[in-house]
Amino acid sequence: MRCCFIINPNSRSQRGRAIWEEVQKELEKSQIKYEIYLTERRKNATAIAAMLTADQEEKTLVVLGGDGTVNEVLNGIQNFENVILGYIPTGSSNDFARGMKIPKDPVKALHLVLHPQAIQKMDIGVVDYGEKSRRFAVSAGIGFDAIICHQASVSKLKAALNKIRLGKLTYAGIAIDRLIKDDTVRAEIELDKGEMQVFRDTYFAAVQNQPYEGGGFKFCPEADPGDRKLDVIVVSGLKRWQVIRTLLLAFQGKHVGHKGISIFRCEEVKIRFSQARAVHTDGEAVFLKKEIRMHILPQQVRVITS
Repeated sequence: MRCCFIINPNSRSQRGRAIWEEVQKELEKSQIKYEIYLTERRKNATAIAAMLTADQEEKTLVVLGGDGTVNEVLNGIQNFENVILGYIPTGSSNDFARGMKIPKDPVKALHLVLHPQAIQKMDIGVVDYGEKSRRFAVSAGIGFDAIICHQASVSKLKAALNKIRLGKLTYAGIAIDRLIKDDTVRAEIELDKGEMQVFRDTYFAAVQNQPYEGGGFKFCPEADPGDRKLDVIVVSGLKRWQVIRTLLLAFQGKHVGHKGISIFRCEEVKIRFSQARAVHTDGEAVFLKKEIRMHILPQQVRVITS
């Protein structure tokens, strides 16, 4: 089976290349044959994955990068049946690694790729907007959490904190800033084509395939990437200081059951906001929308895990 490494050299604030060089030294000891594909710009990983999966040949795609790089690869794969996905985390949030129980240490993650303990069939979420769609592995969301993801992606502070391995503090700082500046909206949520539920003073709605997003916020502790379901969290009706408290509790998943926290499980969901807000997939803010739909593609891709 072909082993193809798709590498984002700019992950973790330009440290991805140096991390790859460390990983490659260890990889050479295994004496396996492998191919290297370095991304050169945004969405390049999508094009690389599409090229590699255009035929029927079985192959392992090993992604070295952050959650955004994983997202790009998933959106490029043309034939999931012939692909096994491996992952070496070098991002700042690494929520995909948390959810799939993949070591955070790049060399240990490589050893897992070379000697898999298990291969799990993972569900994939899909965001539909107009006539377009986009896949996600970890989560997608609209509102407060998406604008935080966008600002973090262009933050100079994030680059500085990444150097001392405190990159996720960027998300907390931006969250406080956006809470002060942004207004809430009216939200309508429809689960599995059922009755519409209305939420006033809504900060955000996130749809989770895995428990974590945003660098370790355990928004949906029961989310399972193999259960053929999406978990939905809506945060609404709270004062701003209460949202900060909620975020702090969410690092350990202890926000569940508190006022203003609504969690649901479904196969598809339609979300409509009274005003257009940022939408993200796997931490990458991609557009502004008032309405989005999401659904699950069950057991879609095989992932090397522990």
